[in-house]
This record gives sequence, C-alpha cells and structure tokens, in this order.
Amino acid sequence: MIKETLEKIEQISERTLSAIKDSTDLDAVNDIRVKILGKKGELTAVLKTMGKLSADERPVIGAKANEVREAVEKAVSEQMVKLKALDYEQRIKKEAVDVTLPGKRFPLGKSHPMSVVLDELKEIFRSMGYTVVGGPEIEETRFVFDMLNTPAGHPARDEGDTFYVSDDVVLRTQTSSVQIRTMLENKPPIAVISPGRVYRRDEVDATHSPVFYQCEALVVDKNITFADLKGTLEAFMKRLYGDSVRLRFRPHHFPYTEPSAEVDLSCFKCGGDGCSMCKGEGWLEILGAGVVHPKVLQNCGIDPAVYSGFAFGMGLERITMMRYEIDDLRLLYENDVRFLRQF
Repeated sequence: MIKETLEKIEQISERTLSAIKDSTDLDAVNDIRVKILGKKGELTAVLKTMGKLSADERPVIGAKANEVREAVEKAVSEQMVKLKALDYEQRIKKEAVDVTLPGKRFPLGKSHPMSVVLDELKEIFRSMGYTVVGGPEIEETRFVFDMLNTPAGHPARDEGDTFYVSDDVVLRTQTSSVQIRTMLENKPPIAVISPGRVYRRDEVDATHSPVFYQCEALVVDKNITFADLKGTLEAFMKRLYGDSVRLRFRPHHFPYTEPSAEVDLSCFKCGGDGCSMCKGEGWLEILGAGVVHPKVLQNCGIDPAVYSGFAFGMGLERITMMRYEIDDLRLLYENDVRFLRQF
C-alpha cells in the first residue's frame, strides 16, 4: 500500500512540475496549482487515504507529500515570476514610443459661427449691465400675444404664421414672452436680454426658416426715453461692427411698442456706397425697436405713469450672416464641415 502511494505521489510530482514548466500563461499556472494542491486537488486526495495506512507508514507518506507540495509551490512561484517578467518585456516592446517620429495632428472642435456671435452679444450686453434670461419655447398664448397687446383676431396670431399646440399654447413666435415673464416676476429697474429659439410658419429658403434664433432686450426704469434706446443701439452696434457704422431709424408699427421703429445699419462692407450685400442701397435692415407700450407695462403690474422702457429684438442668424458675409441662411444649419471649418 505504501509503495503504491509513494509511486502515485511521485507521478503527480513529475507530471505537475513538467506542466508548470511548459505553461506560458499565468492563469494556466494558477489552475495547475489549484488542481494539485487545492481542497479537491490530486495531492490532497492522496493524503485523505492516509487513514488506511499504519502508524509507521503515515510519517513516510506525509514527508513525501510535503516535499512534493513545497516543490510544486516553488515551481509555481518561479514560473509566475518568469511569466510576469516576460509579459512586462513584451508590453514594453509593444507600447514603446519612438520619440523621433512626428506627432499626429488631431482635429480640434470649434465654436459654430452663431455661437461665436451669440457669446459676443452676451458679453457686450453684460458689460452694459444687462442680465441674460431665458424662458420656455412652448408657451401660453397670453404671454406670447395677449399681454403684448396682440389680441385675438390679430394677423400675427393666424394659424398660417404660428405653430399652435392647442388653442392656448403655441411654439413661441418671439422671445418677448420672456420679457413679460421677467416683468411679472421682477420690479423695475429691469435690464435684460433674452436670446433663444423661436418658431414661425415660414418656408425654408436662403433668408427664411421655420426655426430661428432671436435676441431681444428690455429696459424698464424711471424716465426711460427713445433717446436711451437710440444711444444703447449705437453703443452696441459700434462694439459689434466698429466705430464707423451708422444707424438709421425708420417709423414702423409693433403692437407692443409706441413709438416703434425699424433700424437699419450702414453697410460695413461698402461703407454705404452700395454693394451686393446691401443690394445697392447702402443700408442693411438689422432689427425692430421701440418704447414699451404703456398697456404692456400695465398688463405686467408696472405703473406706466411712473415707469417707462424700451425694447428691441434682432435675428441672430441675420447678425451672423452680416458678420461673416454669408448669403444663405441654410448654410448655418446644414452642418457641412467644409463650411464650418472656415470659422
């Protein structure tokens, strides 16, 4: 019995040491260790039969088993060190960087031209003491129309011009709704701009889109006049386009301002002499503006006998197109990388 057991232990030892030596993977070496020395391992199974041996035979088998255990553990440890060193060496070779090679150029993202212009607008108005505010794009008609002195039946409320969600909810046609919310929530003095996306039923062409961006401004305080509006716009345009630009105010009508005006900018490309950009007129229509209608102030709980204000709004696309001499609005939305790389 003892002879058979010793022979079995020796066979396990030879076979295991050979397998460990031939292993080229760390996991495989560990699996061999568990297979031989684990709780259900081959050597462990042999030792469980020692109960059948005599008291004189057990020390002999125990000593041999310990000898084999130590040899296996030593072989496992040495092979793992060897394989780890080999793996590290291979990774070093594989991950080596030739510092003499030229570096790779990675394309960098850039701001969209409209984002550039919007950021500049915000910076200019913030420097003038304005606060940037926002509001919902899906808006109640009372904020978009009623409180802006645009009653039911007004042409601006026609379904041919406005996207209706329901009778009382629309996709806002202007960011003036944000100005109404601002006046309802704050007491004068107020000086805000409200940039954002607006929606109107327009066919897509070189100068129109059903979705576009506006940036509107509102100032409400005591003794605000049309002269303050004019001075603000002149200061803003000179910051945006240079000191040589001139403004022209033409009488117009908006339901929520009185008096109202359309504002033109002298063509900064030709200096007013006439060119393709201004269609030979020397002027570019830039925005609408006016003194806030007393009824609008009253609708928002502001006493028009004490306070007055002015407001103006401009299309961000128009400002961007003028800045970069872009002649087709659709280019701003097509995400053509060839076009965007120019900025």
